Formats: sequence, C-alpha cells, structure tokens
Amino acid sequence: MLGKVVIGTIRGDLHDIGKNLVGIMLQGAGFEVIDLGKDVPPARFVEAAIEQEAPVIGMSALLTTTMVGMKEVVDNLRARPCQSKIKTIVGGAPVSADFAREIGADDYAFDAASAVTHIKALLGVA
Repeated sequence: MLGKVVIGTIRGDLHDIGKNLVGIMLQGAGFEVIDLGKDVPPARFVEAAIEQEAPVIGMSALLTTTMVGMKEVVDNLRARPCQSKIKTIVGGAPVSADFAREIGADDYAFDAASAVTHIKALLGVA
C-alpha cells in the first residue's frame, strides 16, 4: 500500500462519477481509499483524515456553487496542529489550478489519471 487517501464530493454536490473514477484509479495504483461519498460536510474530510491517519484529502465538485466548501476544508485543516501532515488536492469540471491556489489547496488534478500522479508526487512515492 502506498498510503491512504480520503476522498469525497463536497457538501451540496451529489455528482460522484469523477470521484468514483479517482477512487478506482487510486486503488489500482496501490492506495487505500477512504471514500466518504457525496454531499460531505467540510469538517468530515478533516475528521476522517485524522481518524484514518491519511496524509491526503481529495475533494471533488461539479457545481460551482459548492466549490466554496473546498476552501472550508482547507481552512479547517489549516486551523489544526496536524495541518502540515495532511495535503489537499481538488478536482472536478469547474475546478482549476488557479482556484486550487486561491483556496490554499496543495494541488489540483484535471482527471483521474492525473490525480494518481499528483497524489504520488504529494507523498513523494514513485
């Protein structure tokens, strides 16, 4: 196992096909995936990462109106002592690298394959 990754679709968004593809790709690459499902409250991402000792939180959104929840996750994480141990990555159709930088996320992936590559890079694994 390369590591654990907590994934989910942010609160207010019920679209999960992309998240599911990312989960499948991560499992195929050797990661343990903790899938929180869809419509996940921001605090739950951080709680799950801490409980599961997962070094990465992956969030997806398809609706632009729900993207603000991603910033809430990042802000919630930054307010905790464990913040330097847990990385965040965001993705979804309306999400961009610029948006990821604006909210303080550690990375952005534009599709399932790039999510695996970027998460490996965040964790320093080949």
